[in-house]
Amino acid sequence: MELGVFSLTDIHAAADGGTPPTPGQRLDDVVAYGILADRLGLDVFGVGEHHSHDFAVSSPVVALAAVAQATDRVRLVSTATVLTTLDPVRVYQDHATLDLLSHGRAEIVAGRSAFAEPFALFGVDPDRLDEVYEEKLDLLLQCRDHERVTWAGSSRPALLDEEITPRAYAGRLPVWVGVGGTPTSALRAGDLGLPMMLGFVGGNLDNARRLVETYRLAGEQAGHDPATLQIGLAAHLYVGEGTASARDDAYPHYRRYLASATGRSSGWDVTRDQMNDLSERGAGLLIGGPEHVAAKILDLREICGIDRFLGQVDFGGLPRPVVEASVERFAREVAPAVRAAVG
Repeated sequence: MELGVFSLTDIHAAADGGTPPTPGQRLDDVVAYGILADRLGLDVFGVGEHHSHDFAVSSPVVALAAVAQATDRVRLVSTATVLTTLDPVRVYQDHATLDLLSHGRAEIVAGRSAFAEPFALFGVDPDRLDEVYEEKLDLLLQCRDHERVTWAGSSRPALLDEEITPRAYAGRLPVWVGVGGTPTSALRAGDLGLPMMLGFVGGNLDNARRLVETYRLAGEQAGHDPATLQIGLAAHLYVGEGTASARDDAYPHYRRYLASATGRSSGWDVTRDQMNDLSERGAGLLIGGPEHVAAKILDLREICGIDRFLGQVDFGGLPRPVVEASVERFAREVAPAVRAAVG
């Protein structure tokens, strides 16, 4: 089972109301987290994509290229690439370049975006979102699988036996389908036999389990070997010294992160009791001491059969030393416990 961390690069003021970090300072933080993940032996590091002043990164592949030059083994993942607003040819080329720089460590999580801000910016009709995504995902896979591509669709000019370069470092670039809460996305991933990365940002394990079952059923009905249907899950993560102190540390930042809306139409003013409930076993928030967090990841493994867990570690203005301490506990205490239990 693979374990990793990621950042969506949201920008918030410090808890004491101080000046927010600049985008450049946030990028320095994010690159440092990637280097730390590699040094501590985590399997995966990811960076998300957004297109508003609430976030520092609009191009994950650029930030990941900086991490690639300072690391040796950690896999580098976009979490997620907003495929609906981008040219799939360019998406493949950029990630193939990252794969060459990192000697074969690049992966793409192709998503539709849960945020509205990129659609007007790139001229995508929200009413055609599913159609555009499906078409662009098809072209991305063709670019990945073939050196020369002939393709026609409505979302970009046609290609007639065009050469797609550069090619990935070795073999095929992994492409995951990013899934929020919609069964349609899980069905698509299963039908194509692609690995599914599920964003688990709320609710209980039953919700995640139903999406996983939908994905697996679609994959098996499409004739894919069940053993090849990989499942990743991403959730908010903070590992403190103990569960009570972890909740004390995380709550102001988690509340600020949700209340700010960060590109969504409205925020959510989460109470401390609500956060505590979400942090309990069976719910979607991984905040607690090392034993508690390890138990929750093993619950995800048992109930949903996940092959990869990614934790969003720096939400709501958590200070860099606090984030780094959380990542260290995750790598040094949680990861060994999970790996020992999984075998």
